[in-house]
Amino acid sequence: MANEPSGPVPPPPAGPGPWRSPLNRSLDTVWKFIENRAGIKTWALRGQPAFTFNPSYWTGAFVATAFLVQVLTGLLLLLYYVPSASPAVAGAPPQAWASTNYIITSVPMGWLLLSSHLYGAYATIFLAFVHFFRGFYTGVYKPPRELSWMVGTLLLVAMLGMGFTGYLLPYTALAVGATNVGISLTLSVPTLGPFAARLLISDGTHQGLLSRMFALHVVVIPLALAGLLYAHLSLFESHGIAPKATSDPRAKNTFTEEDDKKVGRFFPKVFLYMTKWGLLYVGMLLLIAAAWPWQLPVYFGSTTGAASPEPDWYFLWLYKLADFQYVTPAVAVGVVTALVVFVLFLPWIVQILPWLDGGKRRHPRDRPAMVFLANFLVSFFILMTIWGGIMPGVQIPATIYGTYIAILVAANAVPLLILYPLYKSNYRRRLLERELERKSAAPAEGLVRAPTPLPSAPRPTAAPANQEAAPRA
Repeated sequence: MANEPSGPVPPPPAGPGPWRSPLNRSLDTVWKFIENRAGIKTWALRGQPAFTFNPSYWTGAFVATAFLVQVLTGLLLLLYYVPSASPAVAGAPPQAWASTNYIITSVPMGWLLLSSHLYGAYATIFLAFVHFFRGFYTGVYKPPRELSWMVGTLLLVAMLGMGFTGYLLPYTALAVGATNVGISLTLSVPTLGPFAARLLISDGTHQGLLSRMFALHVVVIPLALAGLLYAHLSLFESHGIAPKATSDPRAKNTFTEEDDKKVGRFFPKVFLYMTKWGLLYVGMLLLIAAAWPWQLPVYFGSTTGAASPEPDWYFLWLYKLADFQYVTPAVAVGVVTALVVFVLFLPWIVQILPWLDGGKRRHPRDRPAMVFLANFLVSFFILMTIWGGIMPGVQIPATIYGTYIAILVAANAVPLLILYPLYKSNYRRRLLERELERKSAAPAEGLVRAPTPLPSAPRPTAAPANQEAAPRA
């Protein structure tokens, strides 16, 4: 027929089925409209390279998700919580404790809501520590991410502040005792300590302390967290995700706009990937809260039982450090302050002392000093947390904690002292082998070449009489 195409019919294009193409085109059209109208291209939501679709690259997103869940559950709890240290009637428990008990016993699914908020706080702080140490091991604080590292460090400190202020709000005897110990540690700091403690305790009454903690936990610190989180995300979107850690000092440490064009758009791939992990986190949080609901301890002022002042797990290491012989509260707080300052200015410290951190190399195997420091801090925190939970408030002689610290130093230093020289020798050998292979392949590429096929000449035909015959090849 006249309208039939001539020649062979081309095969159908490879790839997803025909039902996916219109869907993807529709999603792209919708997202392009949102980008153009909201100006999203200028401030957020970059695409991500394929190698980043691995949970280890999304620890920061996990922290942000956990924080948003805390905001939601906290707002729901505010509908019922009463921040008052006074009883509603004579002889009754404080209203802060009574309202918390009301949430657990009388609000529909209130026990699940409160348990989810508590375990969500634990998960947020734990994920923040995981995100911090992952960045420490992979050297993401190196240029151009110095400011992002500083903002992330302040975020971790603010989250610990959220945990400290929120611990008092149920107004249990355990929480009040632990808060008083924390205030005593704050008072031990010269000059700034009394000012910071005065900010916490207000007029010195129980109601003043509870009101300040409530305001800090619900308004002040969340606003600081929101601002820091926005700054952290903005810096992340400016520089993009850090490339894979490498031993090559010439490797680039950021992705350009041209790289973004190769990895695709934020929506739908990155959005759906983040949504998947976010829903998994919420599901696991609800499962844990349902399986192990939180039991409300006795209220402050109750005569039915006594409780030793013990903080939550993320501060146990600091409380135990103050139990060490010859370690006064001022020394303990001074050690923590020095550690925070060191971590905060780490990007500039390693630039002043490049030998301490492998120069421009970011792979952990090229940074043994930083790997040792990270391993020591992790093991020290674990040891002190377990120690504080088993023996709270018990003084530890200097000989015992000195021996334990020496064991931690040796356990982390000896493997590095053995493995790092082996790695360096193997790494030099591999570089030499690659160089020899490159040199040996270069002449072969110049001498051995595939023959270039000549174009086939047309067969001779009869020439006109007035034209000379073509010369024979």
